[in-house]
Order: sequence, then structure tokens, then C-alpha cells
Amino acid sequence: MKRKYHRPEQIVKSLREAEAKLAQGQTVDQVCRQLGISDATYYNWRKQYGQMKLSQIKQLKAVQKENTQLKKLVADLSLDNAILKETLSGNY
Repeated sequence: MKRKYHRPEQIVKSLREAEAKLAQGQTVDQVCRQLGISDATYYNWRKQYGQMKLSQIKQLKAVQKENTQLKKLVADLSLDNAILKETLSGNY
């Protein structure tokens, strides 16, 4: 079965719909079936994105992008540092 990928904005929207349907008296199983997700996915999404607003989602994405860039920089600098240490020690 092909896996669907949902953007965080879509997840927050789905969670808001689910909350409205639950308030109307539907069960979690019924809501999940209508959204096309499993119960476990619903609970994972609720735990991760439950109290977030769209502005917070955008900030989270920006921070994650910056974090990825910083990790790449650290990896490059660590490699350069290792090369320089090896060159200075004369083991080439």
C-alpha cells in the first residue's frame, strides 16, 4: 500500500475537523475512517500537533530548515578539521 504524506498544515486542518466531529458525538474510529487515517496516526498527530496553530507550524518548519543547514555546516567543518589533523600528524 502506498504511503500518503501529509504536510503539517494539512495535519492541523484535519485535527480541527476531527475535534469538531468528536464534539458532535462521533467516535474516534468513525472520524479516523472519514479522514482516511488510522487511530494510531490520529493519536500521534494529536500528540505532536495538537495545540499548534498555523503560525507555529511555519516557525517549526523554518527552525527545522535552519537546523538542517547548521548540521551540514558542522559536518563539513568536522571533516576539514579531521583532514588538517591528519596532515599535521604526518600520517599520510
